Amino acid sequence: MAAKKSRDYFGLDYVVSLILAIIPFTAWICGIVTRISEGKIVAGILRIFLGWIWWILDLVCMIVNKSIFRVLDC
Repeated sequence: MAAKKSRDYFGLDYVVSLILAIIPFTAWICGIVTRISEGKIVAGILRIFLGWIWWILDLVCMIVNKSIFRVLDC
């Protein structure tokens, strides 16, 4: 069975991404770095200023959908 490529927090495993999403500071930093490394500068800037809102959305989405919340997924 082929491994599914994850886009969450640098392609890390689901459990590791969930642990990073639970801790607010690491979720904020990883979110900014992940968005900017994907070339989504606007999403990275939004993460800087509205990081606490996205932290809650990331946490809920990681638990429910097993994927981080993406505002600009284009």
